[in-house]
Amino acid sequence: MADANAAVAVVTVSLVLLGLLSGLSLSWALLPVAVVVLIFVLASGLKGRDELAHLNVCVLVLGDIGRSPRMQYHALSLSRHGYNVTLIGFLGTKPHQDIIEDDRIDILPISELKGLTVGPRMFRYASKVIFQSFQVFSVLMKIQDQGYILLQNPPGLPAIAVTWVASCLRGNQFIIDWHNYGYTIMALTHGENHFIVKLAKWYEKLFGRFSDHNLCVTNAMREDLRKNWNIEATTLYDKPPPIFRETPLKLQHELFIRMGSTYLPFRPSPGVTKEYMELTAFTEHNTQTGAVTRSAGRPALLISSTSWTEDEDFSVLLQALEGYEKFVEAGHRLPSLVCVITGKGPQKEYYKKLIDSKEFHHIKICTPWLEAEDYPLLLGSADLGVCLHKSSSGLDLPMKVVDMFGCCLPVCAIHFQCLHELVRHEENGLIFKDSKELSEQLKLLFSDFPSDQGKLGIFRKNLRESGQQRWDENWDHNVLPLIKEHCD
Repeated sequence: MADANAAVAVVTVSLVLLGLLSGLSLSWALLPVAVVVLIFVLASGLKGRDELAHLNVCVLVLGDIGRSPRMQYHALSLSRHGYNVTLIGFLGTKPHQDIIEDDRIDILPISELKGLTVGPRMFRYASKVIFQSFQVFSVLMKIQDQGYILLQNPPGLPAIAVTWVASCLRGNQFIIDWHNYGYTIMALTHGENHFIVKLAKWYEKLFGRFSDHNLCVTNAMREDLRKNWNIEATTLYDKPPPIFRETPLKLQHELFIRMGSTYLPFRPSPGVTKEYMELTAFTEHNTQTGAVTRSAGRPALLISSTSWTEDEDFSVLLQALEGYEKFVEAGHRLPSLVCVITGKGPQKEYYKKLIDSKEFHHIKICTPWLEAEDYPLLLGSADLGVCLHKSSSGLDLPMKVVDMFGCCLPVCAIHFQCLHELVRHEENGLIFKDSKELSEQLKLLFSDFPSDQGKLGIFRKNLRESGQQRWDENWDHNVLPLIKEHCD
């Protein structure tokens, strides 16, 4: 209980300081003291731990569950091994159907609190942190006894401190899954020298050490946590689940028909009809024989997925497509392109306006949001993936590339510090540094299209033969022993 008392003291002092620094009066800044009193009142009334608590695991993400695939995979893996999972997070996007249908997984939605809407920005941010602290703590104290609480970071403010306090009081193990560093994402907007960024870094480094166990997404992050944060972590690389695989041609055609009902680039050229044929821009279905074939002269299908955030500059792709268009108009033997950019995020409308301002003759662009079941089908139908993710910390890897590789889809990815842990240049894809280099790579890779004898076909062949490890095997090797050691 001494550890719990120390945890509560540190959290209380931190929140009081945050309140004072954001301009609150002393009486309001002392509000966290009331939180401390509430904590101990609730803790004093706790019943004895459930004998079966070791079979319960809480998976917590202070974000949209449907857009947190790794945490959904954790939940499914735990369920597969007989654990009862409480999955807590925002319900903005529909989770994967496997999550919804799993009897061992209970989704406990929480609201995305915004804080006060008046006053200085620091005051509004402080109020959001305080409101979320109450919310998360209340939820964690009300759920049934857990053997583990598994928390995604980022976002970790205020979830790391609050989850640790709740874990101490309830007697469960606390594990953080480090996807990145939250303060580096904040620095993209505010700059690394901003007070709030420095405070977030201090908070993350201090409270991150209080967890019982840690997972992280790269060896580079594991080393950084060990050297600079005094945190020992296990590397759990993102790996694709079985749903990410090459899509059979018949399923491709059915997907293109569905997509074509909403998005023009998936439809056949105007005026093109064939007797007894159901056509898309890419495929032909003989309605008499049932045979599906690829269309002669079809465009190449280029795909990129994004959260439309500051760490991905899609002007790089648009400039590269402009360069590709010039290659085509200069007489290079290259296919037309259909470029699909999937995802939701804060900068989507900005880039949609930028895309609409372009006048391409050989390139069509669409920006759909796909259901979780259709996204792997589209990846498995594409000819090339493009990744513009530049890690804010330089220490995480783009999950979208993991998914693409699961579908044996070669990738062009923009360079950053630890990308070599995933993309091997000239083996499973190409790495570029700017739009000019990307446009040259597009020209190179599509120069032999649609033949599979060129470089693009070689990359795909290498991916097929690589014997990629899948999520289940990876999780069973790295996480299951940890869970069993402390929960059984």
